[in-house]
Amino acid sequence: MVQPQSRVKVVDNSGAKEIVCIRVLGKGRNQLSNIGDIIIGVVKEAIPNTPLKKSDIVRAVVVRTKKGLKRKNGIYIRFDDNAAVIVNKENN
Repeated sequence: MVQPQSRVKVVDNSGAKEIVCIRVLGKGRNQLSNIGDIIIGVVKEAIPNTPLKKSDIVRAVVVRTKKGLKRKNGIYIRFDDNAAVIVNKENN
């Protein structure tokens, strides 16, 4: 699960390496996100000469979490780290 102040690895080619979650969208007072939820974050590490720079505010979709996600057939899906993919305002 990803909550505010969690560091999340970025797994796309946008140029950001790591973001820090500052808000979970659509959860109300429950600020815990799981796979598929949209978060707002700040870029903490970025590759040089890319459009995204350090301290840019971005939206991202959580694609991997350390906390397991249980499927209906009883199988748990777990990953080694928390990861997200950066999306634009229209969630593309």
